[in-house]
Amino acid sequence: MVFESSYTPAPEALFEVGEKVTVIESAPPGHRRTPAYIRGKTGTIERVCGSFANPEELAYGFNGLPEKILYRVKFRQVDVWPNYKGPEVDILEMEVFEHWLEKG
Repeated sequence: MVFESSYTPAPEALFEVGEKVTVIESAPPGHRRTPAYIRGKTGTIERVCGSFANPEELAYGFNGLPEKILYRVKFRQVDVWPNYKGPEVDILEMEVFEHWLEKG
C-alpha cells in the first residue's frame, strides 16, 4: 500500500548565528506575527529555532506550508526605541520568521 503525503520539506536556513539582519519594512494587510515597532530595525541572529508552519497562513485556515524558518533575533533597546534611556547593553530578543528578514 502506498500512502501519499502532503509533507513539504523544511527549507534550509538562510542566516547563521551571529549574522546581522534587518526586519523588512512592510505593512501588508491582515494578520501578521511581526510587530510594527520592530520593522526596519537591525539585529543579530541569536539562534535558529527550526522550521514551523507559517502562522500568517494558519491564521486564515490554510495549512501553513511550506514551513518557514524561525529565528531568535537580538536587538539593542537603544536601536528599537528612539527615546530609550536605559543602559546601552539592554537588549530585546524576538522570534522572527525568515521571510521578514534580509541581510543587515
